Amino acid sequence: MNKKKIINDPVYGFISIPTELVFDLIEHPYFQRLRYIKQLGMTHLVYPGALHTRFHHALGAMHLMAMAIETLRNKGHQISHDEEEALTIAILLHDIGHGPFSHALERTIIAGVAHEDISAMLMNKLNEQFGGSLTMAIDIFNDTYPRRFLHQLVSSQLDMDRLDYLNRDSFFTGVSEGVISSDRIIKMLNVKDDHVVVEAKGIYSIEKFLIARRLMYWQVYLHKTVIAGEELLVKVFKRGRELILQGEDLFATPALKHFIQSNISREVFKKEDHHLDIFASLDDADIMSAVKVWASHPDFLLSTLAKNLVQRNLYHVDITNEEPDAAFVAQLTKKAMEKYGISEQDASYFVFTTSIRNNAYTAGDGNIGILMKDGEVCDITKASDNSNLEALIKTVKKHITCYSKDLL
Repeated sequence: MNKKKIINDPVYGFISIPTELVFDLIEHPYFQRLRYIKQLGMTHLVYPGALHTRFHHALGAMHLMAMAIETLRNKGHQISHDEEEALTIAILLHDIGHGPFSHALERTIIAGVAHEDISAMLMNKLNEQFGGSLTMAIDIFNDTYPRRFLHQLVSSQLDMDRLDYLNRDSFFTGVSEGVISSDRIIKMLNVKDDHVVVEAKGIYSIEKFLIARRLMYWQVYLHKTVIAGEELLVKVFKRGRELILQGEDLFATPALKHFIQSNISREVFKKEDHHLDIFASLDDADIMSAVKVWASHPDFLLSTLAKNLVQRNLYHVDITNEEPDAAFVAQLTKKAMEKYGISEQDASYFVFTTSIRNNAYTAGDGNIGILMKDGEVCDITKASDNSNLEALIKTVKKHITCYSKDLL
């Protein structure tokens, strides 16, 4: 069978599958599942085109990795064939542990287990199935491989993951502020003292990259309507789990029921293998099939929340720099109790507060080094003459008040 395939990607054009092992990993059910998990969760409720998947993104990041490897080899850095394949596999599988609706339900289905942990577990399982041929890829992914710069290409503040998702998410949302010159950034990459650096002439492309990332967070990832959709989905599942734990026989696919009918801890999930297999069969379809059925459930809270999600009747969201006015929240809570005839505890499904944080760049955390003309490496915030970059280091915290629109 010919396994040297090409895939037509709307962002980059043709993407090549470089080796038979990579082809077999793409064909594996663990990876094919990513076709049915949206990259941006509930973002399509704001930007209707944002229906691209984790599958798209993984292939795009793999394509950029091939470009990065070629660039570094052309600059005299030795990357063996085995390292090239391992890098390709590490970036291809970096998001394989994402659950349904990506970040929206992370830590809701399984408390305290991040998608990076699940990715590592699935990669270990694939390594068993493929006779140890993923060992180097796993070492690179876990940052235990001696050549540390290889890990930075997979996971850092300037990795192939970020370079792909900014351009891809911009393309599918239509938000042009996120468009970055990933080709130019990759061409400017180099290695100094086992660290990935950017040559000084690429500094403006990096400035644009950091600013684009900040703008995409506020305009797309943390858009108030996206937050409203994600919070509503979380509340639907919180109520569904409450009812199941009270003995209700709620509709759910077998895989979903496995996780919402018991609180599986991080330790148990890691120790008992079958939880991982069941998780690897979950995707967005499991979630939406349950939500649609729950919309006609006799429980007022569950049916109202689920119906609101299906019909896009989302929360009203106020985003402020200061903490929400406690008297205003109490007034809305009282209004919800009277309007729906529910307790104060149940009113928290319709009125609640939370917060979000955003920082585009973290100095010192796998920082972006600029290779100056004198051979010195300088952090981007020091090398740049753009005073705005100093502001990007600061973590911006905003307070959120969510409440049902009919309480206005």
